[in-house]
Amino acid sequence: MPMNLGKAIRITVALSVAAASLAAISAPAQAQDGGAVAGLLGGLAVGAIAGAAIAGAPPPPPPGYGYYAPVYAPPPPRCWFEPQQVWTGYAWVIQRVRVCN
Repeated sequence: MPMNLGKAIRITVALSVAAASLAAISAPAQAQDGGAVAGLLGGLAVGAIAGAAIAGAPPPPPPGYGYYAPVYAPPPPRCWFEPQQVWTGYAWVIQRVRVCN
């Protein structure tokens, strides 16, 4: 059974992150260089990267769930403006009127 390429990439990233974190832990500590804060931030970053690599995308929905067949939709009406005489209540004026077919 062949392995999914995305799954292989996630496993490789997770293993490389784990190896990098183990290599970083084995470095000797210095007393006054603020290593505690850097170690905390680095650990949080490594954990976020590893968690995102392992989590991946949610599974697809089951077949036939939420699928709608394509439906024919008629084209929208074609509209244009043309001048027409319009009675305004006082006089006949020529106005542009929208006409659709």
